[in-house]
Amino acid sequence: MSTEIRIRNMVCPRCIRAVTDIFRKAEMEPLAVTLGVVTLKAEPAATQLAALEKALEAEGFAILDDARAKLVEEIKQLIIKLVHYGELDEMNENLSGYLSSSLHRDYSYLSHVFSAAENNTIEQYFILQKIEKVKEWLVYGEMTLSQMAYRLGYSSTAHLSSQFRKITGFSPSEFRQLKDHQRKPIDGL
Repeated sequence: MSTEIRIRNMVCPRCIRAVTDIFRKAEMEPLAVTLGVVTLKAEPAATQLAALEKALEAEGFAILDDARAKLVEEIKQLIIKLVHYGELDEMNENLSGYLSSSLHRDYSYLSHVFSAAENNTIEQYFILQKIEKVKEWLVYGEMTLSQMAYRLGYSSTAHLSSQFRKITGFSPSEFRQLKDHQRKPIDGL
């Protein structure tokens, strides 16, 4: 019977590789590793778990053992996947519907748990993730503002620009010209 271990701060493919390496070095070959979840063949022994916690913490990760903390991490992982690895322009439902159907929970419950744990709303976290993605695209000059607005599900470039200025204090064009781009790690939002 397999067991899942929830891991905090896994936000990218590099994190998946790093966590996989940590488990392998601890002689626990994972069956699967995805953002925020490691699946093992069997439950690790207490001594293995203690060593694993230490190794994960040294790399900026943590094992989640509280049910509400796990739920908050799942919400974050879904939003990160949606914004940074998916395309919001293809999403057929709003964020609340997407989270509710993905996590099989009522959105008001999800919202309450998230807000209590993070002192921030799900919507604000979602916006911060989208703004960080825009910063990335601006730094690398990968697409126009219009393309960014479309890919991130904004109704217009004006809406994106307004939200970007509200969060960063800069317009997208001013941000693009900065030498220090003030980007934040997505797990730090």
